[in-house]
Amino acid sequence: MHLEALFQKLMSLNINPDEIENKRYAKAFIILFAIVEMLSKEIVSLKAEIQMLRDENNLLKGEQTKPNIRGSKKKDDISSEDERNQRKPQKDRKNNTRIDKIEIHRAETCKVDRSTLPEDAIFKGYSPVVIRDIIVKPWNTKYFKEHFYSPSEGKTYSGKLPDSVKGEFGAKLITFILTLYHVANVSEPKIHECLKSIGILISKSKISRIITENNDFFHEEKAEIFQAGLNSTDYQQIDDTSARVNGTNCYTQIICNQYYTAYFTVPNKNRETILDILLCGNEKTYLFNEEAFELMETFNVSKIWIERLSSLKDEIYNKEEMSRKMDYFFPPGRYKTTRMRVLEACSIASYHQMTNIPVVNILLSDDAPQFRKLTYQHAYCWIHDGRNYKKLRPLVPYYQQKLRAFLDKYWDYYGKLCEFKIKPDLEVAKQLDAEFDQLFSTITRYDHLDERISKTREKKKSLLKVLTAPEIPLHNNAAELAARAKVRKRDVSLQTVTEKGTKANDTFMSIIQTAKKLSVSAYDYIHDRISNKFEMTSLAQLIREKSTLNWKSRFPLNLKRIRYFSFLSFEPWDHHWPHNKS
Repeated sequence: MHLEALFQKLMSLNINPDEIENKRYAKAFIILFAIVEMLSKEIVSLKAEIQMLRDENNLLKGEQTKPNIRGSKKKDDISSEDERNQRKPQKDRKNNTRIDKIEIHRAETCKVDRSTLPEDAIFKGYSPVVIRDIIVKPWNTKYFKEHFYSPSEGKTYSGKLPDSVKGEFGAKLITFILTLYHVANVSEPKIHECLKSIGILISKSKISRIITENNDFFHEEKAEIFQAGLNSTDYQQIDDTSARVNGTNCYTQIICNQYYTAYFTVPNKNRETILDILLCGNEKTYLFNEEAFELMETFNVSKIWIERLSSLKDEIYNKEEMSRKMDYFFPPGRYKTTRMRVLEACSIASYHQMTNIPVVNILLSDDAPQFRKLTYQHAYCWIHDGRNYKKLRPLVPYYQQKLRAFLDKYWDYYGKLCEFKIKPDLEVAKQLDAEFDQLFSTITRYDHLDERISKTREKKKSLLKVLTAPEIPLHNNAAELAARAKVRKRDVSLQTVTEKGTKANDTFMSIIQTAKKLSVSAYDYIHDRISNKFEMTSLAQLIREKSTLNWKSRFPLNLKRIRYFSFLSFEPWDHHWPHNKS
């Protein structure tokens, strides 16, 4: 009989070792189940390797490889949305209808033909019916500029075009093109096709220039949004996704919170690159202080090198000076890794001491290594951690039951954290702290699950940041959704070609996603800026206003934090910070 058939026959018996009274037989079945899981996992791995070798062989013979057909969504789904929704506190729903939000541009009365009415008909009022429509048509304006000539002065005086007119295309058309491209994700050729069908004569090259050029003001707005966003909360969320620039693989870093989203497309996704972004355009400096040497130890720099560099203690250097110092200690071409770690440690230490830019207090991310140690405090995403459990696909029913039972407890605990965020309480925080230790000390006798539980237990300090700072989200969905917007853009336009195009993409995505969070019409906002009206409040100012209102509502006495969480097995978040916001 085939090995897999034997597996299935054994599984159909549905034996539960916990119910076997004879401990010897129970232990034998547990060992047998572990062997089955191990062999099953190895079979899957070997099948994948065999298929890869077959594909390579087919390519060498000039044949096609096996098509990559995805399995069913239900089978491959590792999300936890269903489990989380069952445990989320229910929000009060407002009865605001969509009709209430519609602006009426024209009103018309539909009258009854009086000749059809009987003599005793009595007027009973009106019943409103709202019809939504749109007007899309060319609107070309011809300006006649007056000219006057003064013979005495030898000078010509000419009428000026309105401030909103720049070039041969109006503000509304430019806004429409930018909205189609950046909001609706319409490609440049399709924008040209759309405008041509409406009756607007414009070249493809002009559309490209509108999208990529003369955006300096919007770039400045993005910089202001980023700084205001960094200053609006004590935490920031971060994630990244792949990007293509002129055929080269790059990465788009997304930094956000509840008020804003900012995009930065960069060549690398290492710690130094992310730090460059957080510096808000300031020059990177390097500081040899106590924190820098502690970071060097964390980055596994040997004690010998730390002792040699100790002579530079409390010294700060710019990039050129640091390069010369590193060339002295680390000759070019040698000790590359050690040199890189020293540079990382010193640049992070210098960043933490800056006062001219908002320094991030807490970073919320997944478990990617490049996000670690950039800030004193690091919060991990519960959903990312939960996905690791959903990736476990045990074959043995006994293990399936163990996994389901543990996941029920896992998401029940997550639900309690959600409730704590709404109503923080000292006693509840103590209970949740103790309950974490109890839950993630569980021994299931399913080795892969026990290993996973142990890894979660090691992340306690980062997963329970919410107990010391309840405003921090429990998950990194905001950054992931922002990354998804970039992916959808990439689906339409695979890559940007020029540096200007890449920068414009990042800028407008930042403005549009931020406007969305602030309930501002992206179309109206872009048009307000393109037409030089500047009647709408800047997004950066809105961020400052909303974050201030939210802060005062949460802390009416203007207290930074009620520090009664010292009982926890990790320190309060603001213990180390010399530059807390007030």
